[in-house]
Amino acid sequence: MTEIYSDNRITLLHNGDAYFPVLEEALDRAEHGIFLETYIFENDHTGRRIAEALRRAALRGVKTHLLIDGFGSNGLPETMIDYLEQAGVMVLMFRPHISPWTLRRRRLRRLHRKIVVVDRRLAFVGGMNIIDDMEIPGQDSPRYDYAVSVEGPLVKEIYASSRRLWARAVWSHRLHLVWNRDHQRPDPPPESAGHMRSAFLVRDNFRHRRDIENAYLRAIEQAQSEIILANAYFFPGLNFRHALMAAAGRGVRVVLLLQGKIEYRLAHYASRALFGNFLDAGIEVYEYHQGILHAKVAVIDEHWATVGSSNLDPFSLLLALEANIVVDDRNFATALKDSLGQAINAGARRVFENNWRSQPIMLRLLCWLSYGLIRFMTGIAGYAPTSRPG
Repeated sequence: MTEIYSDNRITLLHNGDAYFPVLEEALDRAEHGIFLETYIFENDHTGRRIAEALRRAALRGVKTHLLIDGFGSNGLPETMIDYLEQAGVMVLMFRPHISPWTLRRRRLRRLHRKIVVVDRRLAFVGGMNIIDDMEIPGQDSPRYDYAVSVEGPLVKEIYASSRRLWARAVWSHRLHLVWNRDHQRPDPPPESAGHMRSAFLVRDNFRHRRDIENAYLRAIEQAQSEIILANAYFFPGLNFRHALMAAAGRGVRVVLLLQGKIEYRLAHYASRALFGNFLDAGIEVYEYHQGILHAKVAVIDEHWATVGSSNLDPFSLLLALEANIVVDDRNFATALKDSLGQAINAGARRVFENNWRSQPIMLRLLCWLSYGLIRFMTGIAGYAPTSRPG
């Protein structure tokens, strides 16, 4: 059962312009320990900026841990890792890269979480990797994404999860002695930081396989007036689709904000395969075209909201390690809803049923073939495009 924590302060951070300065400041204030987990750590301006902050922390005696994914961060140069380690940053790679042509399901069990914990008193959770917002050539608008900062009793839960995953990575690298000498300091008592009720959800391959998906489903099934869902890679399973369509059938306004620009062709066409069913059910579908949509968020009935790393696709829901924050707070939900509304009004195009039905049948067939191929490859052997959707 997911534990709900009261007395938290959860602050919404939209895009890298809001997130990275706050993150860097927190790293520079660290006194005791840092855990940073990310799928992608890029050797670009943003990556070097955060790397320098990690180095500064380690050099002043802060126990600094960096856990990166072996596939998502496979382009990070060894020179950057050496540079960090020379300052005392402990760097570990989660599941070193396995060839995309190797038919092993475990190669897609990636570290897709984006978490930072500073001194067990402040945490960040969301969808943003350590990478420039504008890294794609020709991109004229920043990647659209969210994270949250967390203060209060919930930080203890986030810290415990990060510590467990670090211990698992240490064990897999056969570094038991390094881990056993660390982290003997007792936990500080939980401190009230606000009045928000919130929970920390993870998806792993042990006891929490469906925690994030089930939280979505419970909130959707209880929805009474409105569901707004923004997701970068959207091809959920049958239960999730039926829950959304059932909500629309009982009069709930259901809004989907999905990727409009083609970033990864197979994922793009697969997500569009379901548009016909959604439109038939009365669901509003919008495609975001102003930039690359990377968000994984939702607002339900203007009080329940979630922000995190989990897409609603087979990769996130069945294989990867993910982390989301759920917040039950009207002010927070309203802020997120307003932000999504601005994105819909300024950067999205609505997909209308008549226009969708008039598309060439070969295009619709391509969408269904793409959807079936992704689900088949994920279920049987795992699917990893040569690029790295994050």
